[in-house]
Amino acid sequence: MSQVEKTKENLQACNCLKCPSYTTSCKIKEMPHNMIDMLKGIENVEGLENLFCAYTKSRCIDEDKGCLCNVCTVHDKYDLEDGHYCITDGGY
Repeated sequence: MSQVEKTKENLQACNCLKCPSYTTSCKIKEMPHNMIDMLKGIENVEGLENLFCAYTKSRCIDEDKGCLCNVCTVHDKYDLEDGHYCITDGGY
């Protein structure tokens, strides 16, 4: 398993925002935090509510409603073996 780089390209290819576990209420709740973190530069922040395999688990998601990690191009690009990075420690 390779360490996932915190890049705009990986962020754009990421499936996290499409994941059924990442509910609309979580997206709305975390939007202000994400915007502030994006202004800092994604490579300079510890946690981001997206690209969980490169950052830490979600501050908002607390229930597994499905996982898209295994069909994500980032997951494939870095030969990741695990999934559910949004609710388990193990990313970055």
